[in-house]
Amino acid sequence: MVHITHKHFSELTTQECYNLLSFRESIFVVEQHCPYLDADGLDTQAFHVMVHNGTTLIACCRILAPNVAYAEPAIGRVAVHKEYRGLSIGKELMKYAITLLYHLYGNVSIHISAQEYLRKFYSDLGFTTVSEIYLEDGIPHISMIKYTNRDNV
Repeated sequence: MVHITHKHFSELTTQECYNLLSFRESIFVVEQHCPYLDADGLDTQAFHVMVHNGTTLIACCRILAPNVAYAEPAIGRVAVHKEYRGLSIGKELMKYAITLLYHLYGNVSIHISAQEYLRKFYSDLGFTTVSEIYLEDGIPHISMIKYTNRDNV
């Protein structure tokens, strides 16, 4: 059974923290062949949204407060296990994260740094491209913002 939860970093158990970091590393570093430091020091300030199938972590993201990574609050480190892609897990994860972010910070704009190939995915969730393509760790990215209109949650 698939279920979504969230916890602030300070609420994560040691095992949950290990599972999150290991999961993200398996996707961002190993699967995408991108050697970079995923544990960037921002996790300790974040709320972590986790999707489990039973007890197995299958997707996650983090929410950062305003002025941590960007002026706006941000959603980042969005990851879905490859066996669960194409099943709307990512869309449900993002809808949950957007709703949680609004609950935490009010009706604010949301910033993301998205891999460019996911532009349509995020556009369908109400995000607008606000930058040219740039390389982040060798992967094409774009900055996107979901402005304060909550209609597309």
